[in-house]
Amino acid sequence: MRTLYLLRHAKSSWKDQTQADFERPLAGRGRKACIVVAQLFQVKKIELDLIISSTAVRARETIDLVRQHAKLRTELRFDERIYEASTARLVEVVSQIDYDRKSVLLVGHNPGFEDLLFELTGKNEQLPTAALVKIKLKTSKWSDPYDGKASLEWVVRPREVDD
Repeated sequence: MRTLYLLRHAKSSWKDQTQADFERPLAGRGRKACIVVAQLFQVKKIELDLIISSTAVRARETIDLVRQHAKLRTELRFDERIYEASTARLVEVVSQIDYDRKSVLLVGHNPGFEDLLFELTGKNEQLPTAALVKIKLKTSKWSDPYDGKASLEWVVRPREVDD
């Protein structure tokens, strides 16, 4: 059994219209949402063996803030394939996770994350910015995420959490 968490980056800033999409930083609202997500990690007692994040600025800032506020010491890797990834590319990233890792968090973007969630579980969920998803993969290895039936355990959207 493997556990895959998906965290969509928090709300990014559109203040500078000349800035490339990849370079957009978090907005103030996004920074606040990261604190809420960090609290979720603590409340739900989420333990991770690995974090893999998109290299986009807003994804990097999201995971940096979440790690800081949740006091996560988990290994963090950045993977440029996650930015603007198709479902097939995200499945490729998942299938290459080290065998000994049982619980992994991917930090990235839509529409890829919504599509991956649907591909693995058959569940069609909207994932707004800073949404956190837990998926159980009923398989003994990451190399074939389709090996067993995956189930959506929960989706938490920061606006649904009471402060």
